[in-house]
Amino acid sequence: MFTLEQLAEARSHVKSGADFPALVQTFIQLGVRRYTTWLTDGHTDYEGADQRLSSPPTHAEHAIADRVEREHFIARIKHHQQGLSDYPTICNEARAAGVQRWVVDTTAMTCTYFDKAGNAVLVEEIPWLGN
Repeated sequence: MFTLEQLAEARSHVKSGADFPALVQTFIQLGVRRYTTWLTDGHTDYEGADQRLSSPPTHAEHAIADRVEREHFIARIKHHQQGLSDYPTICNEARAAGVQRWVVDTTAMTCTYFDKAGNAVLVEEIPWLGN
């Protein structure tokens, strides 16, 4: 069973998108099978085998763009994954590109970004870090 405190501790070590694969592997060790981060208010819903937790919102409500700018978002997420932007920046860029939430599936090792209508904007495989 994982706690919000354990999850927050793991997140505290993330400085950029380059740290994301290690975060996912830590979440797997804690028992997280899936989580959804909502860009409107920054809260995250976590799911484990027999557990569900939601973090509190991290900021006031932000609007999500109605029009999806898929190619622009892909360029910005690649930039972020190279360690060239921080988490608040990618969240702002995702909202501006029409991304409402992302869902990380730790079993499939995917991160799927969704628009407000529930359409997948982008599905990425999460790299597994070697031992």
